[in-house]
Amino acid sequence: MSLAQILAILVFAAMFLAIMQGKVHRYVPALAGAALTAVLILTLVDDGAGSLWHVLRLYDLTDLHWWYGRHASEAAAVTASSGPEVGGVNWQTMIFIGGMMVMVEGMGAAGFFRWLCLLVARLVRYRLVPILITFMLLSGFLSMFIDSITVMLFLATVTVELARLLKFDPVPVIMAEIFAANTGGSATMSGDPPNIIIGTHFNYSFADFAFNTGPIAWISMIAVVAFFYLFFRKALREQAASHPPGSPDQYPQPREAIRNRRLFMLSTAIFILVVALLVTHAQTGLSVGLIGCIAAALTIAAGLVCRTEASHAEIRHIMGGVDWRTLLFFFGLFVCVGGLEATGVLEELAERIGDASGSSLIVAMTFILWISAFASAIVDNIPFAATMRSVIGTLALSMGPEAQQPLAWSLALGTDIGGNATPIGASANVVGTAIAEKEGYRISWGRYCRYAVPATLVVVGLCNLYLVLRYG
Repeated sequence: MSLAQILAILVFAAMFLAIMQGKVHRYVPALAGAALTAVLILTLVDDGAGSLWHVLRLYDLTDLHWWYGRHASEAAAVTASSGPEVGGVNWQTMIFIGGMMVMVEGMGAAGFFRWLCLLVARLVRYRLVPILITFMLLSGFLSMFIDSITVMLFLATVTVELARLLKFDPVPVIMAEIFAANTGGSATMSGDPPNIIIGTHFNYSFADFAFNTGPIAWISMIAVVAFFYLFFRKALREQAASHPPGSPDQYPQPREAIRNRRLFMLSTAIFILVVALLVTHAQTGLSVGLIGCIAAALTIAAGLVCRTEASHAEIRHIMGGVDWRTLLFFFGLFVCVGGLEATGVLEELAERIGDASGSSLIVAMTFILWISAFASAIVDNIPFAATMRSVIGTLALSMGPEAQQPLAWSLALGTDIGGNATPIGASANVVGTAIAEKEGYRISWGRYCRYAVPATLVVVGLCNLYLVLRYG
């Protein structure tokens, strides 16, 4: 290995270890790694300035066809024949996630999520076992269209509120919601951050994910609901017997969650429009980055229209809901991975995986699925997906264009589902367990893994069988 490759690996490994330790927010080691990577590229890579410019990819933002014009099906055909472009900063992912954060902030300010949770609880008459099942299904469904992190942020909070009203332990329900959010999120391109990274890198559409990962995601969802029902029904029934639910009228009414009816209606309409744009973006030619901008712009406009305060204050309120630290984390991460690409590390890794699989698609899919699942249980699945997306592209070039999609689906399912196994495997897990602990319901590693690890093994096994039967 060259000196540049060794240093790129050391920088990336140091960044990963710092993220795993969690002593500082993950954007700090990511940006530090990005700065070191930039210096490394400039000093040790041939045509360093040109390579760094290609890693930063600022020129994407000035290309009109990058925003609109090329249909996703055409872009995917180009990718399949010649391979994806060398990576670097994936601005589509960052802009889309940022725009969705703004939209979700507007929906939360309107009371949409609390209204929906209270409505579902009221429909099942506040019975604990039906709450477990319906909240799992709600978590999985919402995570198909909204980032699973946001889904858990609101769902876990409402679950704790219901637990105090109905006097039950919310931990089993929150753990089931986390698993359902990651499983449901694997069904679509916009569901989990790894899917956004993979989809934008390979120019896949919302429909590509829905038709390929969607079926197994919802087969797995049925299995997951049955799994957690068998595990938790007895304890929940005992708690319900100790504190029987009263009349639905004595609990908060769903309409009480709506803070501004006009804003609520507009936010719901914007959400429906954005979902429609995502589903049809392969036909319209709208990039997911542009859809994120549309979501943010409409949300800000709705906030300005529906409020009586000064417009500048409203804009600050809505933009304050954007998690800028997470977006900086994505930027730093993409630069670090770009350093691995620029120095040739990922190309060598792809060659080693190809040699290990003996150029067998079934072996390669199985290997990538299980390695992704195992790795995502230990480290956050976002950096792993960002690293492996380019490995998949290089590997597909050697195995043939027809191998690209099955390998990409293996990576998506492995990172999405494998992240369920531990409290730190996915960002939704961290958010859900943190909210529970903040409210006085600590979820230990032992308690979490006791249920999550067996469920993860079952679902990954189902995904492996599905991939072999459909693409092998």
